[in-house]
Amino acid sequence: MSRRAVFMDRDGTVSDEVGYINHIDRYRMLPRSAEAVRRINAAGFLAFVITNQSGVARGLFDEALLHEVHATLRGWLEDEGARLDGIYFCPHHPKEGEPPLRQDCDCRKPRPGLLQRAAREHDVDLASSYMIGDTVLDIEAARNAGMTGILVLTGYGKGDLKFRMQQRGLAPAFIAQDLLVAVEWILEREKTR
Repeated sequence: MSRRAVFMDRDGTVSDEVGYINHIDRYRMLPRSAEAVRRINAAGFLAFVITNQSGVARGLFDEALLHEVHATLRGWLEDEGARLDGIYFCPHHPKEGEPPLRQDCDCRKPRPGLLQRAAREHDVDLASSYMIGDTVLDIEAARNAGMTGILVLTGYGKGDLKFRMQQRGLAPAFIAQDLLVAVEWILEREKTR
């Protein structure tokens, strides 16, 4: 039987949006993220981070730093009794960098490749799963994967809601102040299903 999952964007959703993280000291988790992930775990959902990281293709940082950031995130969450079941990232850019990092891939949001890959690898039913993010790309990726998309107002959320959602013809299923409020909405919604 397929499982359900909550997919979360990294920067601006789980962690602070500070632009390209080219040094580990620039990385900070948002205050209520660990509690949100802990609640996802307790409810029996799988928890994944899905993130575009074109800074690798652009030569702004390397994959080693990206793995260090992800290890740091996992450690912070584990210290708070929360866990991620996977972190999936797209290091590509369609126009910058050198091949193979310069490519028009299927894993760069808003394309659903990372979501689909995680679903295959972990037997996840995307139609009964959720994507939480702070940009129009996250909501569009959710739609492209047949998922429920939730916009958080942290990171780029407020600006994307005001300026980009209507241009793309998108409407998130819910708009939340932050990741924890988004997770609370999911858990309340699941009670009525």
